[in-house]
Amino acid sequence: MSLVMLGKLVLRWCRECNLPVLEDERCGRCGGATYEVKLTPPGDVRPAFAKDLDTIRSVIDKQFGKGTGEAVLPDSEIFILNKIPAIDRMEEVIGEGEVIGTLRYDLGRGYRFLSRMPAARRMQGRMSRGFVRAEEGAVPFILQGLNLMAPGVADVHEEVVAGDEVVVIDPQSRAICTGTARMSASALAIEKKGLAVKARWQAEPQSSHDARTPTSWNDAIEANKQAMSRRVDEAVTFIHRTIEKYDLPTMVSFSGGKDSLATLLLTLDAKLDLPVFFVNTGLEFPETVEHVRAVAIRHGLGLIEETAPEAAFFGNLDYFGPPGRDFRWCCKTNKLGPTVSAILKHYPEGVLSFIGQRRYESEQRADKPRVWKNPWTPGQIGASPIQDWTALHVWLYIFSKGEAYNVWYDRGLDRIGCYLCPASDVAETQIVLQDFPGSNHYIAYLRNYADKRGLPEAWLRFALHRWRRLPDSVRKELETLGIGPEELRAKATSVSDDSSLRLKMQSGASPCVLGFSIEGAFNRAIDLSRAAELLNQAGEVSLNEEEGWCFVNNVRLFAEGALVAKGKDQQEIRKNVERVRRAVVKAEECVGCGVCIAKCDEGALTLVQGRVHLSKDLCIHCGRCIEPCPALAFGDSAFEM
Repeated sequence: MSLVMLGKLVLRWCRECNLPVLEDERCGRCGGATYEVKLTPPGDVRPAFAKDLDTIRSVIDKQFGKGTGEAVLPDSEIFILNKIPAIDRMEEVIGEGEVIGTLRYDLGRGYRFLSRMPAARRMQGRMSRGFVRAEEGAVPFILQGLNLMAPGVADVHEEVVAGDEVVVIDPQSRAICTGTARMSASALAIEKKGLAVKARWQAEPQSSHDARTPTSWNDAIEANKQAMSRRVDEAVTFIHRTIEKYDLPTMVSFSGGKDSLATLLLTLDAKLDLPVFFVNTGLEFPETVEHVRAVAIRHGLGLIEETAPEAAFFGNLDYFGPPGRDFRWCCKTNKLGPTVSAILKHYPEGVLSFIGQRRYESEQRADKPRVWKNPWTPGQIGASPIQDWTALHVWLYIFSKGEAYNVWYDRGLDRIGCYLCPASDVAETQIVLQDFPGSNHYIAYLRNYADKRGLPEAWLRFALHRWRRLPDSVRKELETLGIGPEELRAKATSVSDDSSLRLKMQSGASPCVLGFSIEGAFNRAIDLSRAAELLNQAGEVSLNEEEGWCFVNNVRLFAEGALVAKGKDQQEIRKNVERVRRAVVKAEECVGCGVCIAKCDEGALTLVQGRVHLSKDLCIHCGRCIEPCPALAFGDSAFEM
């Protein structure tokens, strides 16, 4: 996965106190020098909570033997997690000022711990599995950065198989390398040649790991008091200046997550008692709703709570199908709609809203200004006091206030939103399924959806409903598990008996991504190759029959009938979608009258077996042939919004 820089890497470490320090070259606790921690961008580091640590310890124990997890992550120290780009969940584990290993969730195998040398040294003398012992003569070559070959293996744990993460030890049982086994223990017992371990990290052997100073998050608060004081002062000044500049009624948007909580607390530090604005999407965790209300009561703040209609999601689900990362119709029905309704009701003349947006969250938010005009609610100004904060800034601030936060952070989630949000990865989905019985209704729907379309078990197992078009990275990962495009293709071609083709859509500026988007769905599956042929009326068409989609004028159409369009110009997108809709209706419901053929001066249209066909080589995409057409005049003459 490519590295993404969303802001400066600000994590440093005090060697004397064994504590993380943000930004400052001097520790706020002891005054000693700090050094930069080498980590992977974007560097949105956060605390490792008890649930996180328990998960990592259990994974390490499973790979390297009982007790190794506690040896790597003792209760006496604090640890930092750094989420990095990956197909699913992947986080660097930081302790003692360096990355000691990486927790990775693989689609086929679940969690794995990729140990680096600091973690390997902590496990010395504790490992009862997951190790490969090198011959004395092989040690110098490994330390030079070479892989361990089969002739250099002296011993290997009997359960090691190809693909396992292993620690290579020398004859004195000291860790010298970590990497991936390329041969199983049984193969090594027979084969005397070949690659045994693909080395990832190497280091000179050490006799033991010296325990460092015990630490706590209260110590970390003290070590960062100067940096956090500057951040809070700047944010409070920003809040006052923004209010003075715009002279509008002001509120705090509160979702129940950590970022909006920090923003709310900053307004209190600014000596303001602003109303709390909460949009209950109807898909929130009950604990989130309770938390929002409790915070408002605890601080004596007014609460404006707008709830999406009960049918906003499940009432549209049968038509649109499951939402995906590239098909977020639910943002409009359950978030955008209620938000606009509430703002127009309570702030018809406009409003200034302080929002917990941070640049380290995504590329879209990194590109967004600190103050912006809301593109879908005229008169609303959004402003983020914490735009340049990392997650660790946010958490240190909340910890310093002794403020209660959403309990789902203690259950292993690093972001809080709708319980069925398609932006969640499989690892997060598993946490929700385990701890939130309310998701069973949606899981039952997905099973029924898959059954009707003949989708394979893998579609459910790997939560592939999260995309309409699978990313290449996910597709390649599935291929390593023996799951190719053919296995993922729906076996059913249509799930509707309704003969009248209709398009239902949700449109607007998405709260999840920048720009304007339209998500829609025809009420039945379509003949993609025929639709792509007639879509040349609208523009140059790209067709991928293997993956089941075609693309024209920033509109992507899927075989099952879904449609996604994105861009900056609302009118242009609507125009493009309408042209696509008309071409699809013509393709699906052509009556063979031939009226449109006379409109084509290029001779691109012909009548074959009672249906109009289009020659891509002759078509100039002028669109004159779209009208007149009986299918459009007497069939699906409009679409629902």
